[in-house]
Amino acid sequence: MRLRSTGSGKVPRDPVHHPLFARYYARVSACAETRLGLAGVRERMLAGLSGRVIEIGAGNGLNFAHYPGAVAEVVAIEPERMLRQLAARAALRAEVPVDVVPGAAEALPVKSEAFDAVVLSLVLCSVRDVPRALGEVRRVLRPGGEVRFFEHGRGGGRAMTLTQRALDGTVWPVLNGGCHLSREPVAALRAAGFELGPYREVLVPEKGPRLPTSFCVLGSAWRPGER
Repeated sequence: MRLRSTGSGKVPRDPVHHPLFARYYARVSACAETRLGLAGVRERMLAGLSGRVIEIGAGNGLNFAHYPGAVAEVVAIEPERMLRQLAARAALRAEVPVDVVPGAAEALPVKSEAFDAVVLSLVLCSVRDVPRALGEVRRVLRPGGEVRFFEHGRGGGRAMTLTQRALDGTVWPVLNGGCHLSREPVAALRAAGFELGPYREVLVPEKGPRLPTSFCVLGSAWRPGER
């Protein structure tokens, strides 16, 4: 019902392929859940959700354990094969139904206006085309539906933003699965036509050195329409 068929009988190629980064990310992200407090951030991001949810860029499935029981179904999109396999294992342990499927943020393999909520968690930094991806978010979200987001981006003052831009233009995306440090997720959501709800800045780690990845934002937005 959800997935679009290619009609060719062939297995489509993965939208992205970063096996070395996937191994590294799986290890580091698991440690960050406790050491950097990201488990608590995920809990706050997902609190109060209900109905059908699509999570874009599910990674290794660390959000799955935090979905509240009122969520009827999660469709988790992950383009990288190794991370998708880890997410599928995490889905088996989740307390809500989770269906992990391949796909790219810029061309989601689901029907329009099929979901009550969209979850964006550390994904807008690495999509190839942010406006197109957010256009897809609007397409699959019902009118009045909600976006929950936790993203990192530009911040930290002039010296830090110059550092972020320099890294974006050189080694950082190559070494980190296409990640960019200096994007502005809140501005991107606003430009895509979403109504911004409450959001706040979050430092990761909360205490300790400020890194190029430290400047995060946690919040919600809405597709205009009846709620």
